[in-house]
Amino acid sequence: MFPEITRARSGNGRRVTLRTTAKFHPTPVMDRLISRTVRTRQPLSVHFDLTYRCNERCVHCYLDHDDHGELTTAECIAVMEDLARAGTLFLTFSGGEIFLRPDLYEILAAARRLHFDISLKTNALLVTKGRAAQLREFGVRRVQISVYSDIPEIHDAITKVPGSLQRTLAAIPLLLEVGLQVKLACPLMRENLLAYRGVMALAEKLGIPYILDLTITPMMDGSEGPLAHRIPVSSLLPVMQDPALHACKPQSTPEAARAMKNYPAPIGSAVSSGIESSAYEDLPCSAGHNSCYISPYGEVFPCVQLPQAAGNLRRERFSDIWYHAPQLERLRGIRESQLPVCSRCEIRSYCERCPGLALMEGGDLLGAYERACELAEQEAGLAGVIEPISALHKERAGASLHTTAENEMVPHAADSSSG
Repeated sequence: MFPEITRARSGNGRRVTLRTTAKFHPTPVMDRLISRTVRTRQPLSVHFDLTYRCNERCVHCYLDHDDHGELTTAECIAVMEDLARAGTLFLTFSGGEIFLRPDLYEILAAARRLHFDISLKTNALLVTKGRAAQLREFGVRRVQISVYSDIPEIHDAITKVPGSLQRTLAAIPLLLEVGLQVKLACPLMRENLLAYRGVMALAEKLGIPYILDLTITPMMDGSEGPLAHRIPVSSLLPVMQDPALHACKPQSTPEAARAMKNYPAPIGSAVSSGIESSAYEDLPCSAGHNSCYISPYGEVFPCVQLPQAAGNLRRERFSDIWYHAPQLERLRGIRESQLPVCSRCEIRSYCERCPGLALMEGGDLLGAYERACELAEQEAGLAGVIEPISALHKERAGASLHTTAENEMVPHAADSSSG
């Protein structure tokens, strides 16, 4: 029930799901809701970054932390009113660090008035007992917290903030005590690859779920600085084989148990919570179909991991962007069965291809890209597939053989002509 393994940054978004535990299967009512929202293009789930400013400087982060003109309080509320009219139910606030917004509680109050199901993503450095109580008062249900290691030296070296682990961990009991659901998120990178066992043990001790993220992504502007911290796929093998990830059975603390009991099972978009539904059959993901991402500057994207802006809410209404933007219309027309390379792949069922990363890392929204293919081959091999080779690598191998054969024929042709 509790452990998840995902690919990509977890602290504030950017994930492509890869789970060693069973995905969440929705109830019949929720499945009908998902099907209806995909069919009618209703934005069921929205990820809204309120700021890119942050009080940590994580080495792997893909954000520009300068403030280039964030939406005002009034603009944020207007955006939420547009979302409510469009039919959004699940709203996740993130950043940057959301507690750096002095108007956070005013925004949360408006979100509660509009009857959203509210989740937060935070490093929790600024959470106090009083602030935790206010979160519950304003209808927040879930809080996801980034923890990179249970060892202060490792965690603090990644955040570049001395004492940050101690402050983050101190906030968790405060949130549980007021009845909020809490989840730990641990992106794995070169700096903390072997620290995940400690995060698992910490989550089990607290009786709360956790996520391990296996991929670091480029920055939103496409620069590849964060990729220097990415773990080579070959080095991930011990993690992917770890039996502890399959056997984890956390014992809930009384506070965590009460928080889980007070609310139904967490749900959301296919990308954010791993929901499986026949409604997503042949779709790359939920992005642009029933979920999207909004930046602190009002830009609307299909997903935080697909940085092609479809419009800006300072100039257009959300409904006009959501229903009519050419970028979203193009994305909605993509079917996995029609992808030029991936549709022919014999190990496609083991792949977690992300259209956003296909664009950012491979240069083609419809294409295959190296990281996904390497991970799929690793997954297929662990599942017992003999000599798993992705369609991309098979195509390259064929092209290489063809080139080699042509080069070998050139001397023979020259000899023949000279004779």
